[in-house]
Amino acid sequence: MTTVVDVCRSLETLAPLHLAAEWDNVGLLVGGRNASVERVMACLTVTPAVADEAIRERVQLVVSHHPVLFRPTQKLVASNSEGGMLLRLIAAGVAIYSPHTAWDNAPGGINDGLARRLGLTDVVPLRPIEVPAQCKIVVFVPDADLGKVSDTLFAAGAGVIGQYSQCSYRLAGTGTFFGSDAANPTIGEKGRREEVAEWRLEVVCPAACVNEVVRAMRRAHSYEEPAFDVYPLRGDSSRFGSGRLGNLPEATTLGELARRTQMVLQSASMQIVGDPNRTVRRIGLACGAAGEFLKDAQRAGADVFLTGELRFHDALAAESSGVSVLIPGHHATERPGVEDLAAQIASRHTELEVWASRVEADPLANL
Repeated sequence: MTTVVDVCRSLETLAPLHLAAEWDNVGLLVGGRNASVERVMACLTVTPAVADEAIRERVQLVVSHHPVLFRPTQKLVASNSEGGMLLRLIAAGVAIYSPHTAWDNAPGGINDGLARRLGLTDVVPLRPIEVPAQCKIVVFVPDADLGKVSDTLFAAGAGVIGQYSQCSYRLAGTGTFFGSDAANPTIGEKGRREEVAEWRLEVVCPAACVNEVVRAMRRAHSYEEPAFDVYPLRGDSSRFGSGRLGNLPEATTLGELARRTQMVLQSASMQIVGDPNRTVRRIGLACGAAGEFLKDAQRAGADVFLTGELRFHDALAAESSGVSVLIPGHHATERPGVEDLAAQIASRHTELEVWASRVEADPLANL
């Protein structure tokens, strides 16, 4: 049986929550972690129409990019629009999880998806962030303990590298020990040197989880005194951050890039700031309403900044700074990433039925 927490673990591997903005509200926001799951639906925003779809299709977990309960809530009542919608979902047993800016920023997430769809090369974060400290845990185990100890390490949060979980390295060798009179060895006898076939088992682990992981390892290990080492690791900040910066394979005009982007993102409209005939190649981007990244794009030497929404005065600032802007719409920049996330969940949980909302649509339309 697959539970909500099983899918949450997969989501936290795809979009580690430490990559979310400090102001964000991410993770499991509604529902119980141990509830069983058979049907999962992803969406950009939980709206009444999306809620109706989830209830009608007997969904147990909605993965909504935009968080519910984003602002402090004092009442959850049926007479309130959001409250009534959430109460209906709760009554139907629907849990809600939001990855939001963690998925925006994650390797392979929404911003990477935009860069890929535009064909950008040499892609790096537009605004790099510090990577949480990591450690490597090395533990020496007899063959009989290898499976139990490694599974325990993974369950405790170790062994995650980027988009991969349950990562380890294993090397066979020989361990020696000499137990004192007070010892109670699991293998061999005290009072003499023993040589035992063992495995060197290595896993990476967030530094913040080391103590918990070591405690779990000790409980799973059969040795009275397990031998283990913890090494601090140097992080690679080049892969992590907000927004993306990259280059088109060949220079083009702003107008042609706008037309191509509108087609690729299936955007209902495309607004631009700048001369359509200007030659451009270096692109900065940030999905959604991300006008605050305009200065980052300018500092990075971008010819164009792409985002979903931009305030009027930010557009004026872009015009005066010489950075052109493409604005295909909030929905257009983020909905493809919702579909990508649904596909990723489905690939990790083939036992589940997973889809992106079929009723969700851009609320903004052209006449």
